[in-house]
Amino acid sequence: MKIRLLLLCGLLLAGSSQADIISTIAKVKPSVVIVGTYKATNNPRFTLRGAGFVAAPGNAADSNLVITNAHVLEQPSDKDFDAALVVQVRLDHNQLQMRSTTVLAIDRVHDLALLRFDGPAAPALPIGDSAAVREGQSVAFTGFPIGGVLGFSPVTHRGMVSSIVAAAMPTPAASQLNAATIRSLRAGGSFDVFQLDATAYPGNSGGPLFDPETGDVLGIVNMVFIKGTRESALTHPSGITYAIPSIFIQRLLQQGKPD
Repeated sequence: MKIRLLLLCGLLLAGSSQADIISTIAKVKPSVVIVGTYKATNNPRFTLRGAGFVAAPGNAADSNLVITNAHVLEQPSDKDFDAALVVQVRLDHNQLQMRSTTVLAIDRVHDLALLRFDGPAAPALPIGDSAAVREGQSVAFTGFPIGGVLGFSPVTHRGMVSSIVAAAMPTPAASQLNAATIRSLRAGGSFDVFQLDATAYPGNSGGPLFDPETGDVLGIVNMVFIKGTRESALTHPSGITYAIPSIFIQRLLQQGKPD
């Protein structure tokens, strides 16, 4: 009888957890945007650069502000030097609408950018307390893995915070220092980031790392900047995924808050 009760409790807990993530994904998806560039003479005209998500100072319900990685804004080639920065916002029935976008603020030390898009506001994700995150905690993240190869439908992965580590590691030799590491160290030393056991891909950069039960944003997925600081000494970079804690997102939102 005791074994049956334990099994029943386990099934109920599993069912509750499954229901939580289903409802959370439905809540998060409308806030996840595609960040890219548009140029009428290019083929294709739109180029995906990464993901982003709608957020607001004070956790307002709706917003025209988007958080993404700063490196997502960098132009990959000369042909894109005059391309317009845009985001694609998800409407009802999974339709996408392209919006002109302005850069409001950039935090290069933490590889963050704050954007504002034109037109109607979109649902904003609440920003959670990254200081409360612990190793072993379950998380999820949403983005557009491998860019547009798999289509522009947001994809969610689950995982856990496998470690909380320093963003920049000391390198064995000065020759192995790169620009990202030097910039981080000059800015006052390293800062802690979340190391995840789930694999992210190009196109996930800038996507929200969130609590699977509440949808609160705990960080932002980073596929390039953190690898450049932590793994600059490696001949073959690992497949580890990192995320920048949400405390830096909150600071950037306050910095770009209208007077």
